[in-house]
Amino acid sequence: MVRRTCIVVIISLILSSFSYLGVAYLNLTLPGQHPFPEQVVHDVHRKVNASIARREMLQTSLRDQSSSTYSSCLTGNPIDDCWKCDPDWPNNRQRLADCAIGFGQYAVGGKGGKYYIVTDSSDDDAVNPKPGTLRYAVIQTEPLWIVFPQNMLIKLSQELIFNSYKTLDGRGANVHIVGGGCITLQYISNVIIHNIHIHHCHVSGNANVRSSPSHYGYRTESDGDGISIFGAKDIWIDHCSLSHCKDGLIDAVMGSTGITISNNLFSHHNEVMLLGHSDDYTPDSGMQVTIAFNHFGENLVQRMPRCRRGYIHVVNNDFTRWEMYAIGGSGNPTINSQGNRYTAPIDRNAKEVTKRVETGEGEWRSWNWRSEGDIMVNGAYFVASGEGVEVKYEKAYSVEPKSAVLIDMLTLHAGPLGVGSRDNNVGMWSTGPNGGTSGLGSGPDYTDEMSGNGNRSVPISTSSAFILFFSLLLSLSTLLFWYAASDTHYFTIKYNL
Repeated sequence: MVRRTCIVVIISLILSSFSYLGVAYLNLTLPGQHPFPEQVVHDVHRKVNASIARREMLQTSLRDQSSSTYSSCLTGNPIDDCWKCDPDWPNNRQRLADCAIGFGQYAVGGKGGKYYIVTDSSDDDAVNPKPGTLRYAVIQTEPLWIVFPQNMLIKLSQELIFNSYKTLDGRGANVHIVGGGCITLQYISNVIIHNIHIHHCHVSGNANVRSSPSHYGYRTESDGDGISIFGAKDIWIDHCSLSHCKDGLIDAVMGSTGITISNNLFSHHNEVMLLGHSDDYTPDSGMQVTIAFNHFGENLVQRMPRCRRGYIHVVNNDFTRWEMYAIGGSGNPTINSQGNRYTAPIDRNAKEVTKRVETGEGEWRSWNWRSEGDIMVNGAYFVASGEGVEVKYEKAYSVEPKSAVLIDMLTLHAGPLGVGSRDNNVGMWSTGPNGGTSGLGSGPDYTDEMSGNGNRSVPISTSSAFILFFSLLLSLSTLLFWYAASDTHYFTIKYNL
């Protein structure tokens, strides 16, 4: 009797001490889903505020000094300031992995792994890729930091299927990925894609494609997405340009979460971004995506993004045009729009930023869609919804999002760096001329209108350790409860016979 009493007391103490936390974790639908998304939102604002304050302080202190040394890092953009303020960053490239914000901040990519140099731009064999090619690199099992020593056009024969723990680091070169596929992140984690042009992606498939050194399989016809995120987590896409793809520029579906899409340039496309597989696919309720500091530019029609379920934080982006709508959704997603600039088209019938897709007002009226600190230009307007949402977002709003008047500064270098009028202070992988190549060439395959080492092990993030600890704690509580219940059941049977 004493033993059972002690067990019940222990269980009561655990559940009472961690009741709120326990409920949060029990409500999670996906591995890698953050239990408190409002805290992630708060952290994004804190980092933006700190970066802008640092910019203002350095500008004041360096007023009488040459600004050339610091001009590349005085952006106010917390991602860029994180790595670009290191004057020796070309030799400390893996520092980039510590610079993500938002829900994708735990994506370590190939941090701690070897550097892999892409020396061959060909993609002739999707089953047996040659060493030196990009396809050979991304299928490897170990963490790799993939770099490019010269300008490169990689014309894919089939979709490029990644393995976990990879970084594509295109800084210092003009790297274009086009062709079949293009990039597929399926049932993997920890990928960083940085400073890459991705465009003119078309349908491929009905062919064998290798996904690891030990496995290849038959792939049915692909959708032709620029980047397809399928059942993946901890993904960060930064400073890329995307345009002219057959389906979506970026699609994240089938239980993907922990994603940050930042500093990118989108243009010349219809259905830009899809987040969520379907209204009825409940695991996508755990999808969490941060969309920050992007420029949604020329000739875009809709889906910036189009959301099904999940929690989507849209912060400090510049929407310069759309033809139908900017942000759409169905299936009761949470959309938190803060500090963006929405510029409506001339069409008087397309001024609304938002669109509830095939859903009546009686249903979407309770959805949590909020606009705070956004600037509406040329008649743009955001239709908010959700009752009592102010209480829910109290923590998220405890730090005000920076005014959208700072959008020009925060999105100044959106898209690949070192191209056109954007910041050219980027370091090449190797010193000297860029492989003797000053440009990529000409023709439709080369056209992108938006262009104008170590052997350390990969660390477990604080969040991952946090989740592991409480998962074990909850498991222990369950076992203790089962043991107590089983013992009581045995006691009852024994003395009722």
